[in-house]
Amino acid sequence: MPRDYPVDTATKPDVTGFFDPDTYTISYIVKDPGSTACAIVDSVADFDHYASRVSYKHADEMIAVVKQRGLTLEWLIETHVHADHLSAAPYIQDALGGKIGIGDQITVVQDTFASVFNEDAAFRRDGSQFDVLFKDGDTFQIGGLTGFAMATPGHTPACMTYVIGDAGFVGDTIFMPDQGSARCDFPGGDAATLYASIQKVLSLPDETRLFMCHDYGPNGREVAWETTVAEEKAKNIHVGVGKDKDAFIEMRTERDKTLDVPRLILPSLQVNMRAGQVPQDADGRPMLKLPVNVL
Repeated sequence: MPRDYPVDTATKPDVTGFFDPDTYTISYIVKDPGSTACAIVDSVADFDHYASRVSYKHADEMIAVVKQRGLTLEWLIETHVHADHLSAAPYIQDALGGKIGIGDQITVVQDTFASVFNEDAAFRRDGSQFDVLFKDGDTFQIGGLTGFAMATPGHTPACMTYVIGDAGFVGDTIFMPDQGSARCDFPGGDAATLYASIQKVLSLPDETRLFMCHDYGPNGREVAWETTVAEEKAKNIHVGVGKDKDAFIEMRTERDKTLDVPRLILPSLQVNMRAGQVPQDADGRPMLKLPVNVL
């Protein structure tokens, strides 16, 4: 691997996935096998785009499971600033506690999109909306379970893969083998950078379990979200055996030109760069902006 990450494939956390069919997002409860401590990765708030209404049915399901199992929530982890769904992290934090963490390059994303949304000086661009900003290689504890943050930019500058025991949570860096890889055409994205990040993920031990943030069930298959490093190396249609860097960059660049803008990108970015909080107007009312012809 590019650096000395503390991989522990002998420890197998209990991972429970929760699929949100509206955004094709998978959120996870990750439990320490030796205690009641757990983390939640990439939570989802429900958003009615037409009524501009936020609700929390999906998050409430996760909260109920945590309570039913008698778990203690220690972390709410974001793999990146999502452009396709709103985070429910502060809602879950209010119900269960825990610290909200994201990669330290969130500051780059905040600075970029502060311009897009014409944010004033009251919007902090230092990541302080989050409880913890992870640097590449930082470790954290979930009870007696050690996890580490591995910077995997390319889809966005702030993308992190979190490896907890033998489980890696890859965000939008890589998808299931028959779906390939994430787009790189958002501001701050870069295909060459993503290719290098994917190689970091694929340098983890072959038996490492990889958990996706999204799956769209290509070619009519059932939605799936767990694979392994070995399977990705052997079968991934974008970066598997025989796929080199130049071919990847060419493919990713041309493919991204054909993709539609995510349906919820404008509300998602405004909320998620604030750690899941909806922005407010001068009178303290929740308010989203709709910039025209900027994306």
